[in-house]
Amino acid sequence: MSSGVAVDLENISIRFGDFTAVKDANVAINGGDFFSFLGPSGCGKTTILRAVSGFLEPSQGTVRIGGKDMAGIGPNKRPTALIFQNLALFPLMKVWENIAFSMEVAGASAGERRKRADELLDMIALEGQGDKLPSELSGGQKQRVAIARALCANPDVLLLDEPLSALDLKLRQHMRTELREIQKRVGITFIYITHDQGEALTMSDNVAVMKAGVIDQIDSGLNIYDHPSTPFVASFVGENNVFRGKVKEIKGNEALISTRRSGELLSRITPAQMGKLSVGDEAMMFIRPEALQLGPARAGNTTVTAKVVNEEFEGNTFSVFLEGDGGKTIKMSVPNTGQNNISASGQNLSLNYDAANAVAMPAGELASE
Repeated sequence: MSSGVAVDLENISIRFGDFTAVKDANVAINGGDFFSFLGPSGCGKTTILRAVSGFLEPSQGTVRIGGKDMAGIGPNKRPTALIFQNLALFPLMKVWENIAFSMEVAGASAGERRKRADELLDMIALEGQGDKLPSELSGGQKQRVAIARALCANPDVLLLDEPLSALDLKLRQHMRTELREIQKRVGITFIYITHDQGEALTMSDNVAVMKAGVIDQIDSGLNIYDHPSTPFVASFVGENNVFRGKVKEIKGNEALISTRRSGELLSRITPAQMGKLSVGDEAMMFIRPEALQLGPARAGNTTVTAKVVNEEFEGNTFSVFLEGDGGKTIKMSVPNTGQNNISASGQNLSLNYDAANAVAMPAGELASE
């Protein structure tokens, strides 16, 4: 199996008439990485994948694979393989024939094809299933066959366009673990398209978060979650409470935000926003539901008082919803430690948080609800 090669997108813009689908994308993907493009439908992530695969020529900019400019090189000549959303397995071919189809096109003998297919079936944990038809396999098994078929072509880069979206939740969660394991085993570069943040955060070495054709942030999943660089990223990746207000004071890497309803809230400023906030600016402060705590504040913590609207029991957690700024709801997640409930509707609760777990940035566009 060939090792992964680097993929570089340099100033890529893709236009369809007057519509700009991708604008000035610059992405450096390391060889052997699992890299995801994450964003809502219509943000341009599949368009980027098509530009990498060669099915679409960028309006401007350069796609490099392994350092080589791909301009004018068609999909069948690129060192890439693409797995579509619908998998597109051949229904009348046996599983092993599906897997080795690229070798048949290249003129390999039936013996060579069967040997290679069996090796790949072992690798995807479907040994002995080669003589079945695709219709005899489960959704997750078909998924693995599609991956094996793509790998049989010995690509340097495997491109995956939302391949798990048709699977049910449990199987999706299982398959993302398997997919990451397969990627580690073969060591090639995976470029993955998804609107599911759980998939992107779980599997990826690095993630590019996209909004309306623009890449807002490229970073590890952990950094994107803990250090979002824009209000869109903060509100799109994971759940977040947003408090709006004005900057009252800046002290080092912390900002004091004077909010309309919740008083003065202290927060850290993310590295990407350092130097971009000034006293008097409209600002947003974000804090995750799991970072809010009940009870007396520890030294140095900030307190928020809010009225309970309702409470939902979710098994491992209680979600408590409280009245927040501007008609928005504050959500707090509390682990289930055997108590019957946390609060009653209409009750005022004091919540507190460590400023290190909140992020402040200039007011901007949020992900749509």
